Amino acid sequence: MDSSRPPAPTNDRPTTRKWPIGVEVLHQNDGSREVHARVWAPACHSIDLVLEDDPTGSLDSPSVSSASHPLAPEADEPGYFSGYVPNAGPGSRYRLRLDHGGLCPDPTSRFQPDGPHGASMIIDPTAYSWSDADWRGASIGDSHIIYELHIGTFTKAGTFRSAIERLPDLVDVGVTMLEVMPLADFAGRFGWGYDGVNLFAPSRLYGTPDDFRAFIDAAHRLELAVILDVVYNHFGPDGNYLPRFSPRYFSGKPTEWGEAINFDGEDSAPVRKYFITNAAYWIDEFHLDGLRLDATQQIWDETTPHILAEVGAAARAAGVRRQVGVMLVAENETQRSWLVRSPDADGYGLDALWNDDFHHAARVAATGRAEAYYSGYRGKPQEFVSAAKYGYLYQGQWFAWQGKYRGAPALDVPPRHFVGFIQNHDQVANTASGRRLHEETSPGRYRALTALLLLLPHTPMLFQGQEFAASTPFLYFADHAAEVAALVRAGRAQFMAQFPSLAATGSAGISDPSDPWTFIQSKLDWSERGAGEGSHRQALDLHRDLLRLRREDPVIRGARGYPPQAGGSDRGARPALDGAVLSEHAFVIRFFGDHGDDRLLVVNLGGRFHADPLAEPLVAPPRPSRATRAAWTTIFSTDSLRYGGWGTPPLDTADDGWWLPAECAVLLAPEIPPSVPPTA
Repeated sequence: MDSSRPPAPTNDRPTTRKWPIGVEVLHQNDGSREVHARVWAPACHSIDLVLEDDPTGSLDSPSVSSASHPLAPEADEPGYFSGYVPNAGPGSRYRLRLDHGGLCPDPTSRFQPDGPHGASMIIDPTAYSWSDADWRGASIGDSHIIYELHIGTFTKAGTFRSAIERLPDLVDVGVTMLEVMPLADFAGRFGWGYDGVNLFAPSRLYGTPDDFRAFIDAAHRLELAVILDVVYNHFGPDGNYLPRFSPRYFSGKPTEWGEAINFDGEDSAPVRKYFITNAAYWIDEFHLDGLRLDATQQIWDETTPHILAEVGAAARAAGVRRQVGVMLVAENETQRSWLVRSPDADGYGLDALWNDDFHHAARVAATGRAEAYYSGYRGKPQEFVSAAKYGYLYQGQWFAWQGKYRGAPALDVPPRHFVGFIQNHDQVANTASGRRLHEETSPGRYRALTALLLLLPHTPMLFQGQEFAASTPFLYFADHAAEVAALVRAGRAQFMAQFPSLAATGSAGISDPSDPWTFIQSKLDWSERGAGEGSHRQALDLHRDLLRLRREDPVIRGARGYPPQAGGSDRGARPALDGAVLSEHAFVIRFFGDHGDDRLLVVNLGGRFHADPLAEPLVAPPRPSRATRAAWTTIFSTDSLRYGGWGTPPLDTADDGWWLPAECAVLLAPEIPPSVPPTA
């Protein structure tokens, strides 16, 4: 027997871990703490955890001063290695040596201070002192106003700490929930975050994990919920070391961005556990209020329950342990409504779906460019009436652009389960020059579409800077090594080639994603928000007033809680709202209140229009009693001088019927003047 060889590692000591994978700091009853590691690596015969005093050591050899601790293979669960790590604690840097060969970062690392190729850092999540004990989380029933933001461009500094300083501005305008674009660490100096490779590690580009906790804590103090965009359909092309631990992480099936995750093939159970754990981890250790699940149509899983259902259940269970609500939003380009149906109805139990249909119709109405994937929309009144009533426009019809049927039935899905928007990160960047919608259309039409976005009963979402009509673009940026960067540039040019309106400039009109200037010019200029007058102030006033109206008007507020085909207990079978087309560019949405206290939203996206004849009963004002004359009065108009408009005369003239102002949205309420004799 060779006495110089260290004894084989064992797992005889009992452990109490929170998570099934990763390196954890365990706090013992006597006040001491120990570090325990557990890794799934079925492709390996041995794993050593190497503590590094010099974090710049080569991946292929330990640093100049290091301590190696073998992890023992588990007999009960083959493929897992685990063990205690002496002399380690919070702040210790480490890597994993596979089969006595090269060093890799931990696939479940909580922090990568030097990026995906560097050493991992041990983090003690209990070290942060939270101040949100009274916070109760988020729910789809809370009538949220979502605000999508990218930490790196939200402020000039581009950090979690600097973002905290701007949160009161969002509360001021009426935002109630932040949707943070992906944070899983990725290679390079900048990026959108959708090429993450360290799913448990908030990007070092924006600060430390505790900085992210401080951001969420500050948001909660301001009564802002925070959900995180997570990518569970692929890993980025640079810094992904998972194949060294097991090729079973990937299925071999393609996605639009890389190899798909193995959720239903051989050895998929530990892979599923990795993602299920990740979802619960964000809710538990960072006090997040929910998740936005990216591009779920590219998640391939034929098992029951589906991975999305299990991810959602795990996130909710983590919320239950914290006694908080959790809200789960999905992007699903194929518009499968069963994602938001309950498990009892063969659904996945999520809360809301992004509604691309509403955006696409709005953009065509704003710009007239019905091209590429916008070609299935006309931007006409009927589309907006249908979106107000039913959410998705495509619920199983043929979609010629894709050459297939699109969507699934959703007529019975309540409107709050659809997230409506007229801007988001993708769609702004897909203008090539990163132009925002207010720069692509007329001021009046943009204001009218904004009113529609913020008053309809769906869950509205704003994109960063939208509330003050930011002039800064939002471009596609991604910092990659030269070879990958060339592929990304070519792929971006190929994607943008689908838009004929960009053909004149070709690839020359597309910003280089790897150019730092592309990233820098996408940063918001908050001095615009502070302008005391002009278009930025007018846009801010418009958004603030609309969100106040949405929040405080009982009829507008009440419409969100009802399914499309059923009203409240005092409404019988009458819907919460209905709509009608008045002309090629004009339409009305009627919100039904109690006892005739209705609201009528009149929208005209075209020129001044004489609505005569007006054979549409939805336009008729409610008549509370036979002794009272029926009439409407204006309570809000996007054409107000306050918002840069021309002012709004009464729509119903005394002797010439209805005249609708050009490019305007007007909200009417019943006028009940006293002592007015009834008409015949």
